[in-house]
Amino acid sequence: MALDYDLSSIQEARDIARKAKEAQQRFAEFSEAENARVIAEMAKAAEANAELLAKMAVEETKFGNVKDKTTKNLFAAKRVYEYIKDMKVLGIVNEDKERKVVEMGVPMGVLMGIVPSTNPTSTIIYKSLIALKAGNAIVFSPHPGAARSSYATAQILHDAAVKAGAPEGIIGCLSKVSMSATQELMHHEDISLILATGGPGMVKAAYSSGKPAYGVGAGNVPAFIERTADIKKAVANIIRSKTFDYGVICSSENSILVDAPIKEQVFQELRAQGAYILNEDEIAKVSRQVMTPRGEMNAALVGKNPKFIAEKAGITIPEDTKLLVAPLAGYGPEYPLSYEKLTTVVALYVVKDWQEACQLAIELLNLMGIGHSFSIHSRNEEIIREFLRKPVSRVLVNSPSSLGGIGFCTGLAPALTLGCGTLGGSSTSDNVTPLHLRNIRRLAYCLETCETESCQKAAGSTYNPEDIAAIVRKVLAQMKL
Repeated sequence: MALDYDLSSIQEARDIARKAKEAQQRFAEFSEAENARVIAEMAKAAEANAELLAKMAVEETKFGNVKDKTTKNLFAAKRVYEYIKDMKVLGIVNEDKERKVVEMGVPMGVLMGIVPSTNPTSTIIYKSLIALKAGNAIVFSPHPGAARSSYATAQILHDAAVKAGAPEGIIGCLSKVSMSATQELMHHEDISLILATGGPGMVKAAYSSGKPAYGVGAGNVPAFIERTADIKKAVANIIRSKTFDYGVICSSENSILVDAPIKEQVFQELRAQGAYILNEDEIAKVSRQVMTPRGEMNAALVGKNPKFIAEKAGITIPEDTKLLVAPLAGYGPEYPLSYEKLTTVVALYVVKDWQEACQLAIELLNLMGIGHSFSIHSRNEEIIREFLRKPVSRVLVNSPSSLGGIGFCTGLAPALTLGCGTLGGSSTSDNVTPLHLRNIRRLAYCLETCETESCQKAAGSTYNPEDIAAIVRKVLAQMKL
């Protein structure tokens, strides 16, 4: 029975890739106005169904909460759309009259989107919009734990696109999810590029497929509260960020680094704003539940509220607790909570100054999350600038890290695929936009006339075929061929 399912899922993968290729070839001929109409209708449909899809995702995955997942869906449907709608992506995008070079944006073809269980619906909305804006088709391989909500989202977007004039098949999604089907799509001849969002194994597989790919690395964002910070605001931002959708965004804070002179004020503010600071015994109990011995997160506790985690760990916390805070004396295997935690638990360290914060941040990032993001709360611009030297792709200043990283409340490009650069094993350090999903074709005119000395020599040169043959024989002999 399992074999039959695998075979039918592979056939489905082939079918949606083929249909997407046929659709994309027609869609690539659309005018700018026709493309804009399709994108607009997709955004409207996503906005109208944002809450419904959020409910489906929470019901199916048991990760996060409906309110914040609705916000993420609206972020993709509205904020991403507003950012890209007037973006010049295709056609003549630049003309350098002095150097006589003309640049034209052209679609890549059919993209494959890998979808995580933590953010399935918002990821599909976002990837569909940026893919079609660049004239591409896209087909999705959802996480098995989010298959129904993913398929529903893709279908809503597909129907809206077709209603606006796009060809049937321009957006596809596997309904029979299997590793075999995912592998089939990854290696299918009609797939031009892979947009991979998921666990490290899936992202590595995308990069190993032989196809161009944009993938993301793990997060493990350190957040430094420096002594000049607005402490009340800094704590509010961290709690808001780490509890948003119960911590499933990879750019959410995973450790708080507190400058020693303001330790007591920070602890007091954390308690006042709903954080519960764990003691040593409670840290050990929470660690055993949240993390595995291999330093990986227990999937059963991803995207859960503090009450759920406390009950599993067998500890008692106040009813109104928003966040569990674990003060740690070190990092690494002996301190499991120093790794990435996509839930409402955050580690905490006290550092003597910003230099020690720098060093600890690097150690935590080397442990996990290098190349991703770092957060700092400070009013000292000189110290803030020092953190640009850190091995991350984005330094977020006085911002909720999860929301700032995706461009929700910062000037970064609104996106749900955040590159980690080569440090993090990514092919880009950017927030991925339609500009990453096109090829550039160039016209380049000769800047010299054929009356130049070099051209005259080239034009007047003659070659003896026998001399050329002798040179070839000599080279082949040296190569022992």
